[in-house]
Amino acid sequence: MSTEGPTASPIEPPPRRPKVIKTNQQQVFLYVVLTLLLSLATVWGGRALLHNSETLTFAVGAPNSDEAVFAAKLATVLKTNASRFRIKVVNNPDNAKALAQFDRKQADLAVLRTDAKVPLRARTLAILEHDLVLLLGPGNKKIKSIAELKKKKIAVLAESEASLAFVRSILDGPDAAKIQMAPQGATLDKLFAPSNGFGAVIAIVHASRAVRDKAYEQVAKRGGFTLNAIDEAKALARRLPGISSETLTAGTLSTSPQIPDDDLDTIGLEWLLVTQSRMSPTTAGELARTIFENKSALGLDNGFATRIEPASTEKDAFVMAHQGAADYINDDTKSFMDKYSDLMYLGAVALSVIGSIFAAIYAKITRIAPEKASELSTAILDVGERIEHAHSLDQLECLQDELEGILRGAVIGLRDGTISTDGLDTFKLGYEFVRDEIGMRRDYLKRHAGETEKTVRDAGLAQHDDSNVVVVKTAQSA
Repeated sequence: MSTEGPTASPIEPPPRRPKVIKTNQQQVFLYVVLTLLLSLATVWGGRALLHNSETLTFAVGAPNSDEAVFAAKLATVLKTNASRFRIKVVNNPDNAKALAQFDRKQADLAVLRTDAKVPLRARTLAILEHDLVLLLGPGNKKIKSIAELKKKKIAVLAESEASLAFVRSILDGPDAAKIQMAPQGATLDKLFAPSNGFGAVIAIVHASRAVRDKAYEQVAKRGGFTLNAIDEAKALARRLPGISSETLTAGTLSTSPQIPDDDLDTIGLEWLLVTQSRMSPTTAGELARTIFENKSALGLDNGFATRIEPASTEKDAFVMAHQGAADYINDDTKSFMDKYSDLMYLGAVALSVIGSIFAAIYAKITRIAPEKASELSTAILDVGERIEHAHSLDQLECLQDELEGILRGAVIGLRDGTISTDGLDTFKLGYEFVRDEIGMRRDYLKRHAGETEKTVRDAGLAQHDDSNVVVVKTAQSA
């Protein structure tokens, strides 16, 4: 009789332990792309905030007028200096129409002379030019007062009809027929010719141009005119808004002969660069700074705007200075840090929070994700479920080796950080339970193997004894 034990069942290979490293290449790639896009958006947003182009409409008169040429030069200067401002020049038939456009809020900038109707919302950025009122008499004839002019035929030598209305407002009384606009291109010699019959000429000229004009010197050498003071200059300045009291220094019009031969009082007007009151102080301040830092590039060849001056910041100024220009003039403009320190602080806090969030997201999807120790309990319980199917010590030893392999992997993972301590107590409890089950199964198999061997031995002995008995009985019967 065969004494072989039970046939050993085939041993199933131990399950592979789940991978500990969990990475997702698609998520990593997507995160990198989003990070680059966010960086580009941040840079673009910063540039848009600091350098975003702002177009300002500049209303001017005819294309060849002084204010139109000045506007074109200002546009060029802003572009050359890479300013965020752009100038759109809009021409009108004359400067009065340009101011009307400005008054309708259809323009951001305009140039006005202080004898014009000033728009309610106009604020001054800079004084571009002064116009001088020159009271000229023929030959050596002196004109002692404004009242004396009321008896004379007067020619107004100026560039526009607006000056004719201004002179009439000053004289306030003479017959309009006695005050006429001088023909275009007329010279002092022609105006003072006996055939014309003018007893006085009132010339309204840019101060910068009068200094350069050699015609006064040439006419003076021929004894053609006399420059007269306007003694009522201060009274007129108080009576008529927009008029300023001016002083002509000796030799302004001519050095040889010297005209005037001594400082002389007269009246004048100012050309103002104005903007809308609603313009932000920052914008107005930047414009004022650009204008004053580039004065030499803004002057016209004929002398206009070659001596740009700060706007009057006095409260009783004829046209109030814009707050942004006043801050620049009074050196009250805040530095970049003063203006944006609070914003930068809040931005830094916001970026810190956002950066922490993105860093956490990045770490979450790109780092090696540690496996929880409790997740290994599944593999241990799987070993435990196969214990009852182990019918030999060899099979049980395979399960023991698998259990020890799981324990060894857990210890290595805890050391390397690929396994976290989360659920470690559960893992230990499962390990101890399965280990004890294996021990109990081993004891059972050993006892079962001993009992089987004894049964087989006893069965063999009994068979041997029975054979002997048969022999004896057979012999006796024989």
